[in-house]
Amino acid sequence: MNDGQENSTAPSGRNEGGTKGPIIPKSPIEALRPEKVPQPPKRSRKARSQVVIFLNFLMTVIVVLTLVAAGTAYYAMTSYEARGPLVANSNFIVRNGAGIAEIASSLERNQIVSDGRVFRFMSEAYLDDETLKAGEYEIKAGASMQEIMELLKSGKSILYSASLPEGLTVKQMFRKLQDDPILEGDLPANLPAEGTLRPDTYKFSRGTKRAEIVAQATAAQKTIVDQIWAKRDEKLPIKTREEFVTLASIVEKETGIADERSRVASVFLNRLDKGMRLQSDPTIIYGIFGGEGKPADRPILRSDLEKKTPYNTYVIKGLPPTPIANPGRAALEAVANPSRTADLYFVADGTGGHVFATTLDDHNANVRRWRKLEAEKASAAKAAGAAAPPADAAEAPVQN
Repeated sequence: MNDGQENSTAPSGRNEGGTKGPIIPKSPIEALRPEKVPQPPKRSRKARSQVVIFLNFLMTVIVVLTLVAAGTAYYAMTSYEARGPLVANSNFIVRNGAGIAEIASSLERNQIVSDGRVFRFMSEAYLDDETLKAGEYEIKAGASMQEIMELLKSGKSILYSASLPEGLTVKQMFRKLQDDPILEGDLPANLPAEGTLRPDTYKFSRGTKRAEIVAQATAAQKTIVDQIWAKRDEKLPIKTREEFVTLASIVEKETGIADERSRVASVFLNRLDKGMRLQSDPTIIYGIFGGEGKPADRPILRSDLEKKTPYNTYVIKGLPPTPIANPGRAALEAVANPSRTADLYFVADGTGGHVFATTLDDHNANVRRWRKLEAEKASAAKAAGAAAPPADAAEAPVQN
């Protein structure tokens, strides 16, 4: 103790610097002042290298792009397989020569797919070397992009049909093809020969050319004629394919009843064998009207039976120079292998069919019955106020 002065010596301890010594009390201001925080260590020279910085950036970019690509792929895949936006069945046309970009854009424009780009790129991945085929397709409501791609790849487009019935002439068949609203293009400038087109129902897709149907019908008729001609009865009194088709065309025009064709064929073949005239009404019609065909309201007149044309088998002997129509398979087969009969005559029976006879007397009796039926029908029609046939209308062919 120094002369009453307080002892300034503080208790032993650590001072503010952390060293041992007296504890020095802080003022309130000093107590609130933040202590110095140690500085982080300086980056190494290697860490500050531009190459390392670039590699770090590149790695970041790769990771981001990978995540974006994975997300895009997932979105594309799920969208491609998801139900589509179409609410009702719709027809879609792929034109000839259209590429997948054009098809995808058209699908999106018609609201058949939700995203044309997804359809394009995903379809390209699925198709590999295959293509989407031209045609008209029915897209089902809600069809996914993948289902649409599979449909367009399959080529199973909507099929239309053109019916060319048996017994039509080439001109009549051409008229039907010309009037078809779906077929495209012009018909061949030159008419095929009569009898060379196969009567049938032809299936086709939108965009098919009329000339393509004609080519199909021509090839099909040649094939079937050759096949049936090769299996014909060798005793037939006809020697060439042309005669064969000509007689088949007459049989085709004489009856539409399947069970009668081979018997009608036997009548004409028997008459040819005996040197008798065929006396077939359809040949008179073709000689007068040609391939245009007889108007529906124009009956065969008695005067027509005597008109001298190359086709009138009431005047000429044997077969006409060409077929008078395009015969179908049944008529061709009937001529190639006819019924074995002695029939030389037939006449309508008034019910849509025919009655056959081997002698002229029997035939004339059949004709009288037919005339009676026709007279009764005419009387009934007159009573009902219907128009009577022309005065010189032929009543029935009396074959002799």
